[in-house]
Amino acid sequence: MTQRIKVWQCIGCGRIDHPQPCVGICQDRPAEFVPASEYDALEARTAQLEALVRRIAFTTPRPGDFESAWRALQQASRAAL
Repeated sequence: MTQRIKVWQCIGCGRIDHPQPCVGICQDRPAEFVPASEYDALEARTAQLEALVRRIAFTTPRPGDFESAWRALQQASRAAL
């Protein structure tokens, strides 16, 4: 599960809990961020699941071959989970 980090972000200069030259219009608002490595892992997982959904959406089994196609999709789904 992705861990969210609560931070304060300035809507004026974009500073995030870190000293940065201010342009004089700073106003802090709460924001949430996640580590880049966790975001990348989630993005990869999303791509894997999207590929599976595309496979399900665009697969048309041959007549009489529905059962084996369904079993193959079930196995791919279990592997993705």
